Amino acid sequence: MDFRLKVFHSVACNLSFTKASRELFISQPAISKHIHELEVQYKTPLFERTGSQIRLTRAGELLFSHTHSLLASYRQLDFEMNLLTNNFLGDLHLGASTTISQYVLPPVLALFIKMFPDIHVSVLNGNSRDIELALRDGKITLGLVEGTTRQNTMHYIPFMKDELVVVTHVGSKLAAYDELTLEQLCALPVVLRENGSGTLEVLEGALAKHQIKLSQLNVLLQLGSTESIKLFLENSDALGILSIRAVTRELMAGRLKVIDIEGFKAERTFSFVEPQGQNSGMEESFMRFASQHWQ
Repeated sequence: MDFRLKVFHSVACNLSFTKASRELFISQPAISKHIHELEVQYKTPLFERTGSQIRLTRAGELLFSHTHSLLASYRQLDFEMNLLTNNFLGDLHLGASTTISQYVLPPVLALFIKMFPDIHVSVLNGNSRDIELALRDGKITLGLVEGTTRQNTMHYIPFMKDELVVVTHVGSKLAAYDELTLEQLCALPVVLRENGSGTLEVLEGALAKHQIKLSQLNVLLQLGSTESIKLFLENSDALGILSIRAVTRELMAGRLKVIDIEGFKAERTFSFVEPQGQNSGMEESFMRFASQHWQ
């Protein structure tokens, strides 16, 4: 593939010459030179520049859609050619929502890298919405998300069940409770994940089944990570609502306690997500490998 197209794709994904330079390990003047050559070749600007900001022109958007497909085809070609000689080589660009990237994915990645040391793996971390946007923009080729919302342009493949639980620190006054009613849950102080997180989305859906809105909860604050919520709970008399997979160690160590909520369940499914129509061998192989491990 023409390296200039790879340069263009990196700039288009990042909307930054500087970030593309870092990503491709070439100088920024070299990035500019490659883009200029493409603009001369196609006789049209590919980016509009406003101060320090850039965005794609209509011609740039068209070229971006083609380079995205071309890069996927080249990855598939490399994978299939290497399969013939049992050499597993290439790049795997993953994105995982926060709970999955912290508590589910790392053990699988360790085994995968040990088995296939010549595959270069990168992982982008963010909430479920961030991961779907990164897929759309071509920054990653496979996502692992935890929400329930489904985008029409994406294909979702379930791989694991999960449940949200209400927890508090064992030193909290609330640790005296073994079970709460939904009315009590609404009245007691609670710490939640940020807007856009899969965890909050699942909680919102589960509460809606009981005609309860998030705004009816006594929310002390929302935090951007599960770890920050767990640390907050260690120093407060509050409840947190988190994935059971995220608090397993703390429960076993006796630092956190699960409090049951009468008649209430907040369950979800973790899913792989990829753009509709994408069928790259590298991503398919990772999904099979990971699914076998989790089963």
